Amino acid sequence: MQKIIEVRSLKTLFGSRTVHDGLNLTINKGEIYGLLGPSGCGKTTLLREMVLLQEYPAGSINILGYDLNSIHYKDAQSLRQKWGVLFQSGALFSSLTLKENIALPLKEYTQLNQKMIDEIVSLKISLVGLKQLDAHLYPSQISGGMKKKAGLARALAMDPELLFLDEPTSGLDPISAREFDRLILKLRDTLGLSIVMVSHDLQSIYDTLDKMAIIDNKKIVYEDTLQNLASSESQFVQTFFKERL
Repeated sequence: MQKIIEVRSLKTLFGSRTVHDGLNLTINKGEIYGLLGPSGCGKTTLLREMVLLQEYPAGSINILGYDLNSIHYKDAQSLRQKWGVLFQSGALFSSLTLKENIALPLKEYTQLNQKMIDEIVSLKISLVGLKQLDAHLYPSQISGGMKKKAGLARALAMDPELLFLDEPTSGLDPISAREFDRLILKLRDTLGLSIVMVSHDLQSIYDTLDKMAIIDNKKIVYEDTLQNLASSESQFVQTFFKERL
């Protein structure tokens, strides 16, 4: 299988506190890959390091053939166009309509005219299951589930090959959460995406993930499929998945 992300001997410090101490993981093309672990273990921190939002003092991260340790500005800009990110809260700009939020990456990274941008935004709105009339609403006027979908539409605006999702079902009611899971699977299959997802939603984990890395006590204590979980000796794994093992 084609490797698209490799993390090797990664170390992360917050002042004198060590968050990661030698993480190693490999993500392959086409996978929905989960980053799991107890609260405070550094799941979202690892995702932020992958998307160039946070530095790390040691180790390496290679994404789509780019070594983040030595990447130049122009290459970093090019790499950012190859991925989309959905943050936990949606991270929409409150002063912009959904349409304007979704159009931001297109205005930032392309020279497309307004008509073409409008057509792409319309397509992405439909793709994530929003209505065209929703495009003119502001984030304060919509539900949490709609914010997630709008954030996802913005993440997909540049037709990325890699998608990062931080707790995509957090804050959603059970029906909306399962709907979002189905949407993630549909997008992966329809668009050929590779997806990296931080989650603690057990149902979502079982419904969507192909493979996972579980972080506990600063290390990767398990990296494999759901089917092989019973082989893990980690206390966190045994506790978290006890009803399913």
